[in-house]
Amino acid sequence: MPKPLLIRAFFAALLVFSAPISAETPVLRVAVQETGTVNWEIDTIDHHGFDTANGFEMQVQAMAGGPASQVAFQGGEADVIVSDWIWVARQRAAGNDFVFLPYSKAVGGLMVRDDNPRESLADFRNSKIGIAGGPLDKSWIILRAYAEKTFGMDLAKETEQVFGAPPLIFKAALDGEVDGAVNYWHFMARMKAAGMVELISVADAAGALGLDPETPLLGYVFKGDMLRDSPELIRAFAKASRASKDLLATDDAAWERLRPMMPANTEAEFEALKEGYRAGIPGTASVDLDSARAVFALMAKLGGRELVGTATEMPEGVFLDVGR
Repeated sequence: MPKPLLIRAFFAALLVFSAPISAETPVLRVAVQETGTVNWEIDTIDHHGFDTANGFEMQVQAMAGGPASQVAFQGGEADVIVSDWIWVARQRAAGNDFVFLPYSKAVGGLMVRDDNPRESLADFRNSKIGIAGGPLDKSWIILRAYAEKTFGMDLAKETEQVFGAPPLIFKAALDGEVDGAVNYWHFMARMKAAGMVELISVADAAGALGLDPETPLLGYVFKGDMLRDSPELIRAFAKASRASKDLLATDDAAWERLRPMMPANTEAEFEALKEGYRAGIPGTASVDLDSARAVFALMAKLGGRELVGTATEMPEGVFLDVGR
Protein backbone atom coordinates (compact mmCIF):
# COMPACT_ATOMS: atom_id res chain seq x y z
CA MET A 1 0.00 0.00 0.00
CA PRO A 2 1.45 3.43 -0.93
CA LYS A 3 2.49 5.55 2.07
CA PRO A 4 -0.25 8.26 1.70
CA LEU A 5 -2.94 5.59 1.60
CA LEU A 6 -1.36 3.85 4.60
CA ILE A 7 -1.39 7.07 6.61
CA ARG A 8 -5.04 7.74 5.73
CA ALA A 9 -5.96 4.19 6.71
CA PHE A 10 -4.16 4.60 10.04
CA PHE A 11 -6.04 7.79 10.94
CA ALA A 12 -9.34 6.28 9.81
CA ALA A 13 -8.78 3.33 12.12
CA LEU A 14 -7.81 5.68 14.93
CA LEU A 15 -11.06 7.57 14.56
CA VAL A 16 -13.06 4.35 14.63
CA PHE A 17 -11.44 3.04 17.81
CA SER A 18 -11.51 6.40 19.61
CA ALA A 19 -15.23 6.92 18.99
CA PRO A 20 -17.53 5.99 21.88
CA ILE A 21 -19.23 2.65 21.40
CA SER A 22 -22.42 3.73 23.21
CA ALA A 23 -23.78 6.66 25.14
CA GLU A 24 -22.63 6.75 28.76
CA THR A 25 -25.20 5.56 31.29
CA PRO A 26 -26.46 8.58 33.25
CA VAL A 27 -25.75 8.59 36.98
CA LEU A 28 -28.19 9.85 39.60
CA ARG A 29 -26.69 10.73 42.99
CA VAL A 30 -29.24 10.10 45.75
CA ALA A 31 -28.51 11.44 49.24
CA VAL A 32 -30.64 9.87 51.98
CA GLN A 33 -30.53 9.68 55.74
CA GLU A 34 -28.55 6.58 56.67
CA THR A 35 -31.23 5.26 59.03
CA GLY A 36 -34.30 6.55 57.19
CA THR A 37 -37.14 4.29 56.07
CA VAL A 38 -36.63 5.50 52.50
CA ASN A 39 -33.63 3.16 52.44
CA TRP A 40 -36.02 0.22 52.21
CA GLU A 41 -37.18 1.49 48.83
CA ILE A 42 -33.74 2.64 47.70
CA ASP A 43 -32.17 -0.71 48.62
CA THR A 44 -34.94 -2.53 46.76
CA ILE A 45 -34.27 -0.45 43.64
CA ASP A 46 -30.58 -1.27 43.86
CA HIS A 47 -30.93 -4.97 44.69
CA HIS A 48 -33.39 -5.69 41.89
CA GLY A 49 -31.65 -3.46 39.34
CA PHE A 50 -34.67 -1.24 38.78
CA ASP A 51 -32.28 1.65 38.06
CA THR A 52 -30.29 -0.08 35.30
CA ALA A 53 -33.49 -1.59 33.91
CA ASN A 54 -34.67 1.97 33.38
CA GLY A 55 -31.43 3.16 31.83
CA PHE A 56 -29.57 4.90 34.67
CA GLU A 57 -27.20 4.13 37.51
CA MET A 58 -28.16 5.14 41.04
CA GLN A 59 -25.37 6.13 43.42
CA VAL A 60 -26.49 6.33 47.05
CA GLN A 61 -24.88 8.69 49.55
CA ALA A 62 -25.64 7.95 53.22
CA MET A 63 -26.18 11.15 55.21
CA ALA A 64 -26.38 11.83 58.94
CA GLY A 65 -29.80 13.44 58.66
CA GLY A 66 -32.18 15.67 56.72
CA PRO A 67 -30.21 18.92 57.17
CA ALA A 68 -27.01 17.26 55.92
CA SER A 69 -28.87 15.98 52.87
CA GLN A 70 -30.23 19.45 52.14
CA VAL A 71 -26.74 20.96 52.37
CA ALA A 72 -25.36 18.35 49.96
CA PHE A 73 -28.26 18.93 47.57
CA GLN A 74 -28.04 22.71 47.61
CA GLY A 75 -24.27 22.54 47.25
CA GLY A 76 -24.49 20.41 44.11
CA GLU A 77 -23.09 17.24 45.73
CA ALA A 78 -26.36 15.32 45.26
CA ASP A 79 -29.01 15.24 42.54
CA VAL A 80 -31.95 14.15 44.67
CA ILE A 81 -32.89 14.05 48.35
CA VAL A 82 -35.99 13.24 50.38
CA SER A 83 -37.90 16.01 52.11
CA ASP A 84 -41.45 17.23 52.63
CA TRP A 85 -43.18 19.41 50.09
CA ILE A 86 -43.71 22.24 52.57
CA TRP A 87 -39.93 22.70 52.55
CA VAL A 88 -39.91 22.62 48.75
CA ALA A 89 -42.66 25.25 48.64
CA ARG A 90 -40.68 27.44 51.04
CA GLN A 91 -37.58 27.08 48.88
CA ARG A 92 -39.47 27.96 45.71
CA ALA A 93 -40.87 31.07 47.39
CA ALA A 94 -37.28 32.04 48.24
CA GLY A 95 -36.24 31.71 44.59
CA ASN A 96 -34.83 28.16 44.59
CA ASP A 97 -36.16 26.12 41.69
CA PHE A 98 -36.84 22.80 43.41
CA VAL A 99 -39.54 20.29 42.47
CA PHE A 100 -41.19 17.46 44.41
CA LEU A 101 -41.91 13.89 43.28
CA PRO A 102 -44.24 12.14 45.79
CA TYR A 103 -42.73 9.27 47.74
CA SER A 104 -44.97 8.59 50.77
CA LYS A 105 -48.28 9.69 52.23
CA ALA A 106 -47.55 8.06 55.60
CA VAL A 107 -48.31 10.40 58.49
CA GLY A 108 -48.49 10.14 62.24
CA GLY A 109 -51.25 10.39 64.75
CA LEU A 110 -51.96 10.67 68.47
CA MET A 111 -51.08 7.45 70.30
CA VAL A 112 -52.18 6.52 73.82
CA ARG A 113 -51.64 3.58 76.13
CA ASP A 114 -54.35 0.94 76.14
CA ASP A 115 -55.26 1.90 79.74
CA ASN A 116 -55.81 5.54 78.77
CA PRO A 117 -59.29 6.81 79.75
CA ARG A 118 -59.43 9.60 77.15
CA GLU A 119 -61.71 9.11 74.17
CA SER A 120 -60.97 12.20 72.04
CA LEU A 121 -58.71 15.23 71.84
CA ALA A 122 -61.28 17.13 73.89
CA ASP A 123 -60.31 14.95 76.86
CA PHE A 124 -56.70 16.11 76.68
CA ARG A 125 -57.25 19.47 78.36
CA ASN A 126 -54.60 19.91 81.07
CA SER A 127 -52.86 16.74 79.84
CA LYS A 128 -49.29 16.19 78.70
CA ILE A 129 -48.60 15.38 75.04
CA GLY A 130 -45.22 14.26 73.72
CA ILE A 131 -44.41 15.48 70.21
CA ALA A 132 -41.56 14.36 68.00
CA GLY A 133 -39.92 16.98 65.82
CA GLY A 134 -40.84 20.17 67.67
CA PRO A 135 -43.70 22.68 67.64
CA LEU A 136 -43.56 23.01 63.84
CA ASP A 137 -44.21 19.32 63.24
CA LYS A 138 -46.78 19.09 60.44
CA SER A 139 -48.82 16.36 62.13
CA TRP A 140 -49.06 18.45 65.30
CA ILE A 141 -50.23 21.46 63.30
CA ILE A 142 -53.00 19.47 61.61
CA LEU A 143 -54.13 18.05 64.97
CA ARG A 144 -54.21 21.57 66.38
CA ALA A 145 -56.42 22.74 63.52
CA TYR A 146 -58.69 19.70 63.95
CA ALA A 147 -59.10 20.32 67.69
CA GLU A 148 -59.93 23.97 67.09
CA LYS A 149 -62.54 23.18 64.44
CA THR A 150 -64.09 20.16 66.17
CA PHE A 151 -63.93 21.09 69.85
CA GLY A 152 -63.16 24.81 69.87
CA MET A 153 -59.95 23.85 71.65
CA ASP A 154 -56.52 25.43 71.47
CA LEU A 155 -54.26 22.40 71.90
CA ALA A 156 -51.13 24.53 72.19
CA LYS A 157 -52.57 26.51 75.13
CA GLU A 158 -54.74 23.90 76.80
CA THR A 159 -52.19 21.09 76.96
CA GLU A 160 -48.60 20.76 78.10
CA GLN A 161 -46.27 19.77 75.27
CA VAL A 162 -43.06 17.81 75.64
CA PHE A 163 -40.91 18.03 72.51
CA GLY A 164 -38.14 15.57 71.78
CA ALA A 165 -36.48 13.19 69.36
CA PRO A 166 -38.70 10.34 68.11
CA PRO A 167 -37.00 7.62 70.22
CA LEU A 168 -37.41 9.71 73.39
CA ILE A 169 -41.09 10.38 72.70
CA PHE A 170 -41.51 6.68 71.93
CA LYS A 171 -40.09 5.70 75.34
CA ALA A 172 -41.95 8.43 77.22
CA ALA A 173 -45.25 7.23 75.77
CA LEU A 174 -44.62 3.58 76.61
CA ASP A 175 -43.53 4.46 80.15
CA GLY A 176 -46.57 6.68 80.77
CA GLU A 177 -44.49 9.84 81.22
CA VAL A 178 -46.85 11.59 78.79
CA ASP A 179 -50.60 11.09 78.38
CA GLY A 180 -50.37 10.82 74.60
CA ALA A 181 -47.76 11.06 71.89
CA VAL A 182 -47.51 12.36 68.33
CA ASN A 183 -44.69 10.54 66.57
CA TYR A 184 -43.44 9.66 63.10
CA TRP A 185 -45.26 6.83 61.38
CA HIS A 186 -42.58 4.17 61.85
CA PHE A 187 -42.36 4.87 65.58
CA MET A 188 -46.16 4.77 65.69
CA ALA A 189 -46.03 1.33 64.09
CA ARG A 190 -43.70 0.13 66.83
CA MET A 191 -45.93 1.73 69.48
CA LYS A 192 -48.92 -0.17 68.11
CA ALA A 193 -46.90 -3.38 68.23
CA ALA A 194 -46.19 -2.64 71.90
CA GLY A 195 -49.91 -2.42 72.64
CA MET A 196 -50.61 1.29 72.32
CA VAL A 197 -53.63 2.47 70.35
CA GLU A 198 -54.22 5.32 67.95
CA LEU A 199 -56.72 7.82 69.33
CA ILE A 200 -56.85 9.75 66.05
CA SER A 201 -54.74 9.65 62.91
CA VAL A 202 -53.52 12.74 61.13
CA ALA A 203 -55.15 11.37 57.96
CA ASP A 204 -58.56 11.32 59.68
CA ALA A 205 -57.99 14.77 61.13
CA ALA A 206 -57.06 16.09 57.69
CA GLY A 207 -60.19 14.54 56.20
CA ALA A 208 -62.35 16.21 58.85
CA LEU A 209 -60.76 19.53 57.88
CA GLY A 210 -61.77 19.00 54.26
CA LEU A 211 -58.21 18.19 53.17
CA ASP A 212 -57.25 15.29 50.94
CA PRO A 213 -55.55 12.64 53.12
CA GLU A 214 -54.05 11.16 49.96
CA THR A 215 -51.75 14.17 49.55
CA PRO A 216 -48.21 12.79 49.98
CA LEU A 217 -46.13 14.63 52.57
CA LEU A 218 -42.70 13.21 51.73
CA GLY A 219 -41.09 13.04 48.34
CA TYR A 220 -37.96 13.08 46.24
CA VAL A 221 -36.66 16.57 45.56
CA PHE A 222 -34.94 17.54 42.30
CA LYS A 223 -33.68 20.81 40.90
CA GLY A 224 -35.58 22.50 38.11
CA ASP A 225 -32.57 22.55 35.81
CA MET A 226 -32.42 18.74 35.88
CA LEU A 227 -36.11 18.65 35.03
CA ARG A 228 -35.41 20.86 32.02
CA ASP A 229 -32.12 19.29 30.93
CA SER A 230 -32.76 15.62 31.72
CA PRO A 231 -36.51 15.01 32.05
CA GLU A 232 -36.03 11.42 30.88
CA LEU A 233 -33.69 10.75 33.83
CA ILE A 234 -36.28 11.93 36.36
CA ARG A 235 -38.93 9.90 34.56
CA ALA A 236 -36.67 6.84 34.72
CA PHE A 237 -36.15 7.32 38.45
CA ALA A 238 -39.90 7.66 38.96
CA LYS A 239 -40.43 4.35 37.16
CA ALA A 240 -37.76 2.66 39.29
CA SER A 241 -39.37 4.04 42.43
CA ARG A 242 -42.79 2.79 41.39
CA ALA A 243 -41.38 -0.65 40.54
CA SER A 244 -39.90 -0.85 44.03
CA LYS A 245 -43.17 0.24 45.63
CA ASP A 246 -45.17 -2.28 43.60
CA LEU A 247 -42.86 -5.07 44.72
CA LEU A 248 -42.94 -4.08 48.40
CA ALA A 249 -46.73 -3.72 48.25
CA THR A 250 -47.22 -7.36 47.30
CA ASP A 251 -44.13 -9.46 47.95
CA ASP A 252 -43.50 -10.58 51.54
CA ALA A 253 -40.20 -12.18 50.51
CA ALA A 254 -38.88 -8.74 49.56
CA TRP A 255 -39.51 -7.66 53.14
CA GLU A 256 -37.72 -10.67 54.58
CA ARG A 257 -34.62 -9.54 52.73
CA LEU A 258 -34.98 -6.04 54.22
CA ARG A 259 -35.61 -7.25 57.77
CA PRO A 260 -31.96 -6.83 58.95
CA MET A 261 -32.01 -3.10 58.18
CA MET A 262 -35.38 -2.48 59.84
CA PRO A 263 -35.73 -1.36 63.50
CA ALA A 264 -37.88 -4.36 64.35
CA ASN A 265 -37.09 -6.09 67.62
CA THR A 266 -40.10 -8.40 67.49
CA GLU A 267 -42.23 -10.09 64.87
CA ALA A 268 -45.08 -7.75 65.79
CA GLU A 269 -42.90 -4.70 65.12
CA PHE A 270 -41.75 -6.14 61.80
CA GLU A 271 -45.33 -6.73 60.66
CA ALA A 272 -46.44 -3.28 61.88
CA LEU A 273 -43.62 -1.56 59.99
CA LYS A 274 -44.41 -3.49 56.82
CA GLU A 275 -48.11 -2.64 57.12
CA GLY A 276 -47.35 1.02 57.84
CA TYR A 277 -45.08 1.34 54.82
CA ARG A 278 -47.63 -0.26 52.54
CA ALA A 279 -50.38 2.03 53.82
CA GLY A 280 -48.19 5.01 52.97
CA ILE A 281 -47.62 4.11 49.31
CA PRO A 282 -49.21 6.94 47.29
CA GLY A 283 -51.47 6.28 44.36
CA THR A 284 -50.65 7.18 40.79
CA ALA A 285 -53.14 10.06 40.48
CA SER A 286 -51.86 13.62 40.37
CA VAL A 287 -51.78 15.57 43.62
CA ASP A 288 -54.95 17.51 44.39
CA LEU A 289 -53.55 21.02 44.11
CA ASP A 290 -56.53 22.70 45.75
CA SER A 291 -56.10 20.50 48.81
CA ALA A 292 -52.35 21.13 48.84
CA ARG A 293 -52.97 24.88 48.75
CA ALA A 294 -55.34 24.52 51.71
CA VAL A 295 -52.72 22.51 53.61
CA PHE A 296 -50.10 25.15 52.90
CA ALA A 297 -52.43 27.93 54.05
CA LEU A 298 -52.93 26.00 57.30
CA MET A 299 -49.19 25.58 57.78
CA ALA A 300 -48.67 29.29 57.13
CA LYS A 301 -51.38 30.23 59.62
CA LEU A 302 -50.21 28.05 62.50
CA GLY A 303 -46.52 27.68 61.65
CA GLY A 304 -45.83 31.20 60.42
CA ARG A 305 -42.62 32.40 58.83
CA GLU A 306 -40.55 29.97 60.87
CA LEU A 307 -42.15 27.13 58.92
CA VAL A 308 -43.04 28.54 55.49
CA GLY A 309 -40.61 31.45 55.25
CA THR A 310 -41.72 34.40 53.16
CA ALA A 311 -44.42 32.49 51.30
CA THR A 312 -47.98 33.69 51.77
CA GLU A 313 -49.45 30.99 49.54
CA MET A 314 -48.23 27.81 47.88
CA PRO A 315 -46.01 28.68 44.90
CA GLU A 316 -46.77 27.20 41.50
CA GLY A 317 -44.73 24.28 40.23
CA VAL A 318 -44.10 22.47 43.53
CA PHE A 319 -45.39 19.06 42.46
CA LEU A 320 -43.84 17.06 39.67
CA ASP A 321 -46.11 14.78 37.64
CA VAL A 322 -44.16 12.42 35.42
CA GLY A 323 -46.84 9.78 34.91
CA ARG A 324 -46.03 7.76 38.02
